[in-house]
Amino acid sequence: MNATVRTLFPLIAVAAALAAPAAFAGPKCTDAPRDKWLPKEVMQARIVKAGYAIDKFKVSGSCYEIYGKDKAGNRVEIYYDPTNGKVVKENIDD
Repeated sequence: MNATVRTLFPLIAVAAALAAPAAFAGPKCTDAPRDKWLPKEVMQARIVKAGYAIDKFKVSGSCYEIYGKDKAGNRVEIYYDPTNGKVVKENIDD
């Protein structure tokens, strides 16, 4: 192994380790404090009214997140801004 490779390898390994958690993190939905968020029950009712079946509802970082099904029966994972209920990110498995 030459000197350049020996020098660069540890730097690449550190960069990869630091980038890995960001690749699995959800989106940033809000900077608002939690006392400004819609109550969970209100948010869940809005989601159901929009036609989704909720299998799992959780707080994920600065978002409300659901796993469930849409009207067509497709599995969905959706991140919502908890201050206004807007969709920030949506994944659909058909």
